[in-house]
Amino acid sequence: MNRLQEQYKKEIAPALFKELGLDNVMQTPRIQKVVVNIGVGEALDNPKALEAAVNDLTIITGQKPVIIAARKAISNFKLREGRQIGVKVTLRGAKMWAFLDRLINIALPRVRDFRGISADSFDGRGNYTLGLNEQLIFPEIQYDKIDKLRGMEVSIVTTAENDDHARELLSKFGMPFRKETNG
Repeated sequence: MNRLQEQYKKEIAPALFKELGLDNVMQTPRIQKVVVNIGVGEALDNPKALEAAVNDLTIITGQKPVIIAARKAISNFKLREGRQIGVKVTLRGAKMWAFLDRLINIALPRVRDFRGISADSFDGRGNYTLGLNEQLIFPEIQYDKIDKLRGMEVSIVTTAENDDHARELLSKFGMPFRKETNG
């Protein structure tokens, strides 16, 4: 069992259950899945870019990504329906816990001039999305092996009823939320 998962079962879940004043243990918020995606708009001109994004995501997550096609045509972006424009991975179970552990404890602290992540990126249903500017913050990626810096989105899907419960859950995992200062 992963260190983070063990911490959730032994410390975080019981503490959340008490703090939130829940009636049933099954109401305790937990993380369902983590979705990591890279939009590769340049794949329209350069098919090799999609291949590079697939390799990067495979190295980072340990799972082969799915190639995403455009759902509808957008003429302003010279995009046709069915063209391949991104890659995504949905992580569950042991791989999800391992990825979260690396993200929180290794990757985020490696971001240059890091002051924390925004606590306002929740969607209203208890899910959190985080945008990363480059894949180099993950130690598995070697600088010499990449063709170009690519950003990615990490969406953490929780069972929390609202954003406050989800924020509390992620804070207990050690997610480095920025301290908002007024003034």
